[in-house]
Amino acid sequence: MKNTNKSIPFLLFFLVFTTFLYAQNKKVESLSNELSNHTQNDTVRVNLLNKLTIEYSTFNNIKAEKLAHEANDLAREIKYKKGEAKSFFLLGKTDVSKSEFDTALKYVLQALKLYENINDTNGISSSYSLLGTISFYKNDTDKALSYYNKALDIAIESKNKKKQADFLSNIGNISYSKGDLKTAVGFYKKSIAIYDSSGNKALALKPLNNIGIIHQRQGRSVEALGYFNKCLTISKAQKTDGYTAVISLNIGAIYFANEQYNKALNYYKESLTLNRALDNKLEMSKCLIALGRIDQIGKEYKKALDYYNEALTINNAIENKSTLYTCHSNIGSLHLEKSQPKIALSHFKTCLDLSLAIENKRTICHSYISLAETNYLLKKYSLAIQEAIKGKQLADDLSLLNSQKEVNIILSKIYEATGKHKKSLKHFKLYKTLNDSLFNKENIEKITQLEYEYKYKQELESANNRELKLTQKVITTNNDLEKSQKNLLLGVISFLVITLILAAIIFFLKLRNVKSKAENIVTEQRLLRSQMTPHFIFNSLSVLQGMILNNEDKKSVSYLSKFSKLLRITLENSRDKTVLLCQELIAVENYLELQNLEVIQPYKYTVLVDDTIDRSLFKIPPMLIQPFIENAIEHAFRNQKENRKIDIHLTFVNKKLICTITDNGIGIDSQTENKTQYKKSLATTITTERLKILSKDFKIDGAISIEDRQKYNEKGTIVTLVIPYKKYMTS
Repeated sequence: MKNTNKSIPFLLFFLVFTTFLYAQNKKVESLSNELSNHTQNDTVRVNLLNKLTIEYSTFNNIKAEKLAHEANDLAREIKYKKGEAKSFFLLGKTDVSKSEFDTALKYVLQALKLYENINDTNGISSSYSLLGTISFYKNDTDKALSYYNKALDIAIESKNKKKQADFLSNIGNISYSKGDLKTAVGFYKKSIAIYDSSGNKALALKPLNNIGIIHQRQGRSVEALGYFNKCLTISKAQKTDGYTAVISLNIGAIYFANEQYNKALNYYKESLTLNRALDNKLEMSKCLIALGRIDQIGKEYKKALDYYNEALTINNAIENKSTLYTCHSNIGSLHLEKSQPKIALSHFKTCLDLSLAIENKRTICHSYISLAETNYLLKKYSLAIQEAIKGKQLADDLSLLNSQKEVNIILSKIYEATGKHKKSLKHFKLYKTLNDSLFNKENIEKITQLEYEYKYKQELESANNRELKLTQKVITTNNDLEKSQKNLLLGVISFLVITLILAAIIFFLKLRNVKSKAENIVTEQRLLRSQMTPHFIFNSLSVLQGMILNNEDKKSVSYLSKFSKLLRITLENSRDKTVLLCQELIAVENYLELQNLEVIQPYKYTVLVDDTIDRSLFKIPPMLIQPFIENAIEHAFRNQKENRKIDIHLTFVNKKLICTITDNGIGIDSQTENKTQYKKSLATTITTERLKILSKDFKIDGAISIEDRQKYNEKGTIVTLVIPYKKYMTS
């Protein structure tokens, strides 16, 4: 029973927490086994290597890269162009995830050339798409857009819906990078609609995440968090660590913006851990910047600057202008906060140059606002007003509420410093209105509510993925009181259903344990029935040998006859669950007679059966009586050579078959040696366990009691057995 109890928590943990991980590992394991079994160097092996590369690329880039190289080498060796192109493509994809864009570009161009040679339209469109992504990361948005449009044209011509959705999402990224947020959202929504219609929502992660980012940039934190939580649910279910890292970073940014820094810190650290494992340098740098911001808020300037500089080193190496902008922007803000505006000004100028180079309206807007604030502190009011007005115009055009708030407070300060109090008041009021809309109690409560709903949803999913629809319904209807009550009822019902399932599991395990225990007892019974004590057998043979050597022919023949008869009866009885009472008593009498032949001073024994008992009608379990007779012979008469008596008496009272085994030996209370106690306890324990099982089987109570006759002013021990039985009814 102990083992069963320990297994229950493990079983529940296994059921609740490992479903998706098991599915992914199973796929990798299946492909690995298939690869191990297929040792021939042919196209099949190349394809298996490429498939394994795809699986490993979601959580182990190093292993994925190694497999892709192996596939590429083999494909070139056997002149398998399609396999070679695929491996080049996968090598490029792996390098993109590591932010090694120049190397990635070479691999993908090689893949494109091979796909064009064999006229593989699917491979060509995929290559164009990846080339677009690489160009985008290298800040060449015009080239990226050209590649994406080529890929989209091929997908439309071949009627490949999935690829159309992929490429529409990528084109949306170009619009987003240029600050055309409305157009970007349009492309993203078209992409999501195609993914949803194909029944594969997991593919919609990128556009869903990007819409969330746009809402976040526009100060719509609640809507953004809703999108991000939806993305996080999908990415964790699919075990796509890369997406989980990105989305965790975005959720952290929302909490940061709402001054919930501890929550933000947890998401940032989770994202950094995943990105380090994936060796994704670009995303690592973003996490480092985010962590630096939290330290900067806490006035830990040295720690913050260390984070920013580490991120700057990474981005200088990979030459990513977007994140270089972010590094300089944060370093500038830190120096501004430390009252070092001249140092800050240098970094903000770099920010503006980088923003203009990548044509990102959002970062251009932020650069102008930062320059305006810095020049205000340097008392260059005329220049500060020009920069602030440029920043405000872009913030208004892009509906960037955070930037609108910042630029209005800066304009208010500049006008106040230049004596234009009316304008200063106007911009301060605008700032106050925007600040209240961005950060208020109701907004915080909504975000907290969304966070609670997400965690609740995750717990339900881990218990049973089929609860996903119910959980989403709870989230979308939570603000309505009547529907909330209905959902609470559904939650209670779900809880009760889960409780019943768990109860059924526990009952099943207990039942299995009882069956197992019963089988063990049955096995013990069979062992007891099918073998006599080895000591007794060897002793009997030794006695028989002595009789033969002493030429006691008649005695030895009689002894051998009884011994063989006892063995035969025991073997016959061992085959059956029950035996006739008369057969069991014959075995007992033979055992007693045989024991008497061994000793010089015989035991006196009686086997008395009441007249109310018909021996031929009662069937009882075998080998219940004999162990206690053996105990009496072996232990009751120590140092007692004469007047040794054992009486067996069977009675039938109140529908109970009772057997008493009485001896006139030293008594059970006097048997104090450890060995004796052990044997006595063993016989009693086994027989007690047998009687419990037999009582349920026979539906008749069985029991055992052992008493010292000293209680009754007599000498010896009395064993009382209540024996379960079956009785044949006579006609």
